[in-house]
Amino acid sequence: MKIEILATESLGVRGLCCLVTTERQKILIDPGIALGYTRHKLLPHPLQVAVDERIQNKIVGAWYEATDIVISHFHGDHTPLADANPFQLPIQRIARLNPHAKIWAKLSRLSPIEGKRLDSISSLLPNSVLSAPEKTHGVLQFSKPVPHGRDLNNLETVVMTRIGEDCVFVHASDIQLLNDEAISQIISWEPDIALVSGPPLYLSKLSNDQIKKAWHNAVKLSQKVATLILDHHLLRSRTGETWLQDLSSETQKEIMCGADFMEKPRMLLEVRRKELYKQMPVSEGWHEAYARGKVTTDYYWNLARTQYKGLSDL
Repeated sequence: MKIEILATESLGVRGLCCLVTTERQKILIDPGIALGYTRHKLLPHPLQVAVDERIQNKIVGAWYEATDIVISHFHGDHTPLADANPFQLPIQRIARLNPHAKIWAKLSRLSPIEGKRLDSISSLLPNSVLSAPEKTHGVLQFSKPVPHGRDLNNLETVVMTRIGEDCVFVHASDIQLLNDEAISQIISWEPDIALVSGPPLYLSKLSNDQIKKAWHNAVKLSQKVATLILDHHLLRSRTGETWLQDLSSETQKEIMCGADFMEKPRMLLEVRRKELYKQMPVSEGWHEAYARGKVTTDYYWNLARTQYKGLSDL
């Protein structure tokens, strides 16, 4: 089994996309991407946009090759969109690429916006969308819908994925380590490797009790999973990076992020947005011009390549 993490916060964008290659199946999970639309009252820096462009290309290439495509839920950083903003993956790019791939998603317990996005995918893709929850297909196995973070709203749910071949890999998108049922399901699957969304420590609405619960559940997983990868919401702040380091120290295990697993330098570009604007000033109206196709990211990409080692891998 080969696991390639394509998009996540430690690789410079919002998402939790990966491509898993087994003997008979090639499985693309959460083929979406986003950039925090505003952070510190700033739109994404052009360097972020440049990284986003290149990772979008990787996701499009993976879509073309996949036998199975899994959408854990229909948030804009996990699925292609019919109404994508300039920093998300438009469904039009992949609409006719791979009509034979099986597309798996939850088809019920959808929020209104998820329902609209499912409808747009169903209308724009030639592939039928198959119901994932609690189904098995080849090396694939899906959980029932579990809460998207806190279970305050039953409509906010995600489907987790197990892939079992020579080893067992689990993809647990957006559970944020806040739901005991989701943690128990992961452990019962006996994974060797698990890719899990950590808690959104950058949000002030996350309570101290929830942070403690996430920590407890992370420790619990670390005792059962040989390779635990925590990323996504967790690494939208420096606090999250410190949290990851402290967790490794307490558990005496190497708990890593997506970039670590891929043996690439960490690029927490959203965290560094204000700094990027100071290092590489952005001309007024750049984003509007970019959205109209009047400017490119080339200048900022070339300027940054000497500063960020990870860019050479994109």
